[in-house]
Amino acid sequence: MTAAFTFPGQGSQAVGMGKALADAFPAARAVFDEVDAALSEKLTAIIWDGPAETLQLTENAQPALMAVSIATLRVLEAEAGFSVGRDAAFVAGHSLGEYSALAAAGSLTVSDTARLLRTRGLAMQKAVPVGAGAMAALLGLDYEAAMAVANEAAQGQVCQAANDNGGGQVVVSGDKAAVDRAVEIAKTKGAKRAMLLPVSAPFHCKLMQPAADAMAEALSKVTIKAPAAPLVSNVLASAITDPDEIRRRLVEQVTGTVRWRESVAYMAGQGVTRFFEIGAGKVLTGLVKRIADGAVGVAVGGPNDIAAAKDALKDALAAAKQG
Repeated sequence: MTAAFTFPGQGSQAVGMGKALADAFPAARAVFDEVDAALSEKLTAIIWDGPAETLQLTENAQPALMAVSIATLRVLEAEAGFSVGRDAAFVAGHSLGEYSALAAAGSLTVSDTARLLRTRGLAMQKAVPVGAGAMAALLGLDYEAAMAVANEAAQGQVCQAANDNGGGQVVVSGDKAAVDRAVEIAKTKGAKRAMLLPVSAPFHCKLMQPAADAMAEALSKVTIKAPAAPLVSNVLASAITDPDEIRRRLVEQVTGTVRWRESVAYMAGQGVTRFFEIGAGKVLTGLVKRIADGAVGVAVGGPNDIAAAKDALKDALAAAKQG
């Protein structure tokens, strides 16, 4: 198998996402109905009608993005013959997308995933007082250089790499003053740009430990099955299938670095040549092209993408047979 199924993270959300799929395909509509029922509220009304500020709240954006990803996958299964177990060498997701990946691979139920992501969003927002933390993108520095900037900026506070996205894009996270220092230091170390991000909390750093504790408790109460395709873990950048390890790594992920560059490189090194980004936006598709030479990114998020995805999967299966 030369295909990987990947799932986007927070920041890819947009009001109206998934609506065209739900209108056109009952399989997609059923997923949104299931998520609404799991949360005992009409999250779909926020996803499709906004307002944008409400959708962007972490507690809403996380389950919403998962819902769109799984709705898209269900359409791919019904209309294009996709099968995670048969067609995917790996599944992977960026931050919250790791939960979408596990739902896609049958490791978690959609209902449990929706509730876990609501808990995760609330816990991450609550972990640090608003304004006490920050995140910044350092563009044009490789991971090692960005780490050196973060270490220099810490000065006894928290400043660490939150996302290693690839293509010279590293995000740092931590105490507001330390992240402010990192922005200024990065500019002296050759960064093309260094800028604070409009986020409500400093995700993926040690300050998120209260949220990690909350997720450890929440995850202990749900059933996790072995995924139909191996999960490439954010914190390991390698594949895992054992349910207990998946649970443990999901907890570590809250405070750990999202090692996306290494994750994509790992999958490419294992023979993956086509990366299907399933859900909202095209962020991961853009990153794939920067990380893995010759890899093809296929973004699937609306009805018009289904036919192209079907053709791309055929190409991937043909390539696998030739290999």
